[in-house]
Amino acid sequence: MKRALVSVSDKTGLVEFVQGLVDCGYEIISTGGTKKALEAAGIHPIGISDVTGFPEIMDGRVKTLHPKVHGALLCVRSNPDHVRQLQELGIEYIDLVCVNLYPFKETVLKPGVTHEEIIENIDIGGPSMLRSASKNYQSIPVLCDPKDYDKVLEEIRENHETTLETRERLAAKVFRHTARYDAMIADYLTKKTHEEFPESMTITFDKVQDLRYGENPHQKAAFYKGMNPQYSLANATQLHGKELSYNNIQDGNAAIEILKDFEGQFAAVGVKHMNPCGVGIGENIEAAWDKAYEADSISIFGGIVALNAKVEKGLAEKLSKIFLEIIIAPDFSEEALEILARKKNIRLMKLDTSLSVSSALKYTNVNDGLLVQEMDQHIINEEDLKCVTNRKPTEEEIKQLLFGWKVVKHVKSNAIVLVKNDMTVGVGAGQMNRVGAAKIAIEQAGEKAKGSVLASDAFFPMPDTVQEAIKAGVTAIIQPGGSIKDQLSIDECNEHGIAMVFTGVRHFKH
Repeated sequence: MKRALVSVSDKTGLVEFVQGLVDCGYEIISTGGTKKALEAAGIHPIGISDVTGFPEIMDGRVKTLHPKVHGALLCVRSNPDHVRQLQELGIEYIDLVCVNLYPFKETVLKPGVTHEEIIENIDIGGPSMLRSASKNYQSIPVLCDPKDYDKVLEEIRENHETTLETRERLAAKVFRHTARYDAMIADYLTKKTHEEFPESMTITFDKVQDLRYGENPHQKAAFYKGMNPQYSLANATQLHGKELSYNNIQDGNAAIEILKDFEGQFAAVGVKHMNPCGVGIGENIEAAWDKAYEADSISIFGGIVALNAKVEKGLAEKLSKIFLEIIIAPDFSEEALEILARKKNIRLMKLDTSLSVSSALKYTNVNDGLLVQEMDQHIINEEDLKCVTNRKPTEEEIKQLLFGWKVVKHVKSNAIVLVKNDMTVGVGAGQMNRVGAAKIAIEQAGEKAKGSVLASDAFFPMPDTVQEAIKAGVTAIIQPGGSIKDQLSIDECNEHGIAMVFTGVRHFKH
């Protein structure tokens, strides 16, 4: 008679699977809560202590860490010496392992959980059994995921055993599963000890979905979420439309990152190719959208819109008049949903914009490497500004300068943003020189450049950007300062009555 060792925390599909094994002639070995659940269902497994001849000790911390378990799992059955040792020691084979682990992630996320409770939910015996059996996958199928129960039962019923291909696939999944589990524990303890950049870094992500393709149709892609997605598209609910694409997710993420900097205000953000094409704030969300749309009604076509307040009927009617890929908002009224859902392909995403950003680190992959840095969450307030010109900015100019500073942070460098009346009027993104970015922003703004303010993500190495701003009618400038030629730009501003403030902080975005 073959024997299966079953010890699971997640009991989804457990009884049906184990009953199927029993019907196929398997004897069941089990532990603790799993054994009780099986007994309650009328299945009578052998207790682990009856196999080991040793009681569970230390509140169950030690129960399966025994040679009669791991010898049975690690024995290479084609090795006569291994088989002889098993026989001499009275150890019987274990032919199938079904184990999943203590809910460490769920425990960490519980409100008010104590450190002691978290530590008690570090599983030791489970990973050990999974690893031992998976090392010996040539002989033993190992299951850590209830989704695999049906496939394994089907093969056992048809062939009295699983295929080598299935066992190999299950073993690979187990080692991913235990690596993920250890990564979560390492992450928790590393954060507890305040090590931001340890000597090695293992991060883990769970698949959300396969994507139709990547940036281009010839590239395969998938979307994964982190261990604790909060303010993330991975935590959004899709209410309508096609599946998200790779580029949709990139653009959507860029949009909600910008939106986060406008908490406490009604804000609307339009994004195209990961750059803001229009940002507006207003006395309500509809007014904010009107400004974001007016900022660049051409580029928003086929773009992404993110809003930080509920979409009602009036706003939905405006949004429905243009082609948009995605609309992200905290909620949609029934009328708004009905109006927008008339468009078959538009993606409507519900995301709580009040959620906190779950990670203070940003990861960027490079060839065979990973760059890790703190998220750029630096905030500038009015008292942080240093006026360096003879003319000080007016109260209204300060308001617009701070608005522009929030936006330029999210524009690809070199970046210049023109702002007027609580909306962007010109965005110059990703240029090889700063004056080139300024010219693009000014050209886009047209007549709206007159009376606008200018935000630059980094200092001016030459006064040429200021000169372009003056010709366009810009009245005030915000920039980090710090160039060895700052005085040239200051002098240019003073000569033409322009106010300029320094932040002392730059916002490069590569």
